[in-house]
Amino acid sequence: MWMVDPEAVVKGDTTWLLAAGVLGIGALLIHIVLYVRARFADPFILPIVVALNGIGLAMIYRIDLTTSANAGAAQIMWTGVAMVASAVTLFFLKDHKILRRITYTSLAVALVLLMLPLVPGLGVEINGARIWISILGRTFQPGEIAKIALAVFFAGYLSTHRDLILLAGKKVGPVRLPRFRDLAPMFVAWLISIGVLVLQKDLGSAILFFGLFLSMLYLATGRIVWVLLGLVFVAVGGVLAYNFISHVHYRIYAWVHAFDPEIYNQPFGGSGQVVQGLFGLASGGLFGRGWGNGRPDLVAFSNSDMIITALGEELGLLGLGAILMLFLLLVTRGMRAALGTPDAFGKLLAAGLSLVMVIQLLVVIGGVTRLIPLTGLTTPFMSAGGSSLLANWVIVALLLSISHSARAPHVVETYDDVPESISRQGEADGATSVISRISETSHQGSTKVGDARE
Repeated sequence: MWMVDPEAVVKGDTTWLLAAGVLGIGALLIHIVLYVRARFADPFILPIVVALNGIGLAMIYRIDLTTSANAGAAQIMWTGVAMVASAVTLFFLKDHKILRRITYTSLAVALVLLMLPLVPGLGVEINGARIWISILGRTFQPGEIAKIALAVFFAGYLSTHRDLILLAGKKVGPVRLPRFRDLAPMFVAWLISIGVLVLQKDLGSAILFFGLFLSMLYLATGRIVWVLLGLVFVAVGGVLAYNFISHVHYRIYAWVHAFDPEIYNQPFGGSGQVVQGLFGLASGGLFGRGWGNGRPDLVAFSNSDMIITALGEELGLLGLGAILMLFLLLVTRGMRAALGTPDAFGKLLAAGLSLVMVIQLLVVIGGVTRLIPLTGLTTPFMSAGGSSLLANWVIVALLLSISHSARAPHVVETYDDVPESISRQGEADGATSVISRISETSHQGSTKVGDARE
């Protein structure tokens, strides 16, 4: 605050104090709920998320001071709402396995949420994409909640039908081809992605939804053939979208010819936003220009889609790398919860929710650095936007609940007469393919280390 606008501090601007109070009280509320309901939850997840949320609030407020935007106050409000929603989720969700009972209900909920922006009078189109709904003068993006519902559906379906997917079907050489009926969920996921792409004109969400399903399918089965088949669907959908969907064609064309003056100067659908973001990252260099010394006002939507470029310009490569390390730690703690929880549903759900953040970061950073076309996805916990912030804090609550199940002590009764083969079979029962192999490898490695020490 002092580095950006010291005059505002002298005049008594208390926005920074309000933001700190909301974050502090919200973190304390969640900590109390964790102590009551999930005291064995991972101790690193909450501090990491609060730090990321705080950095995002600081940058959004900093951008508001130098532009006509006024997103800081709304973001503080949504931060409080999101943290309360996270605490409520933790308090009432005593066991994450309850969500397995609503596997198909969650799919129906996701479909309804994705269809809401298409309802006349309710859905609104902003910047060419129809992914928002307007309620009481405020916009909300239902697709952010839909990604959680889809993760619950995928985890429930794959944990239940894993054996059929692995064992059923004809074997052609070394590859066992899946049956058509087992391909139904992939077709559903593909159709949802194409529907979002065509009807809502949202390339980012289409990539996120299908990427989520592909990654969870691989974790459940460990079969690379499913990933290859999914990539075939992606290729077919991409070719069709490029040739028959105008906004996808223009987006890819602007990506390829970003430095063409004609494309750069286009008022809508041009490459000026991406190019200015690249210039901002370049001017930041290794150490950055300093907090408040950058020019994020030259980049369109620098407080939402392009907040990574604003952070990179003022904090430099080292500062941006530190932020990405926080995300890396958060994802690894989510994966650690997936490895530790004993049930297959919890493993897939924790891994899927962690991969949601990974896919979002890959798409966002790839877009602003021109590795892939810019899609419009938001950076988790940092970009301006209440629906994204709310959904991500609910994801944090689910990860905390699953990590509690993974870390809580369990009473295990031992029986001397149980054969070793049955005992080992019981340990592996219900485990997903890839995650269970990683767990077994880690356990064997720790056992060898212990034997060596003895």
